[in-house]
Amino acid sequence: MHTDKYKVKYRIASARLATWDYGRNAAYFITICTHQRVHVFGTVVGGQVDLTPLGQAAWDCWHAIPEHFPFVLLDEFVAMPNHVHGIVIIDKPDAVQTQNIDVQTQNIDVQTQNIDVQTQNIASLPNKFGPQSRNLASIVRGFKIGVTKYARQHQIAFAWQESHCARCG
Repeated sequence: MHTDKYKVKYRIASARLATWDYGRNAAYFITICTHQRVHVFGTVVGGQVDLTPLGQAAWDCWHAIPEHFPFVLLDEFVAMPNHVHGIVIIDKPDAVQTQNIDVQTQNIDVQTQNIDVQTQNIASLPNKFGPQSRNLASIVRGFKIGVTKYARQHQIAFAWQESHCARCG
């Protein structure tokens, strides 16, 4: 697998398809792993996952996604001891599909001095596929923020895996 350096560290290349608009109406299968695959969401007892309070918070945050993103439908979800799987369906009734739009970005001079950028504003900056506040990344980011916030409020040592899981055994 191809790797690139970012901030003097090697990183696995993105598993995302560069030509796909992840704000497009579609069903998406999501896997999100805990840092170093630490078992913080529960334990397997009798073939079922017995959720910890953090695992229950992950379940609750997942099922609250449509409250924050009304254009999202949820399908299956499962919290495993060290990762979660779920299916998110983006269903924007007024969606204009932007697949295969070629956006020219040549000759743009961007000044970055003295700019105070807030994280929530970054999520809404447009790219060639449109605003980034109504796409899969913003949905996953919101879910992860909710679980992380719960962990911090309850002083639970917790972090998400930094790169995409190729395998969450």
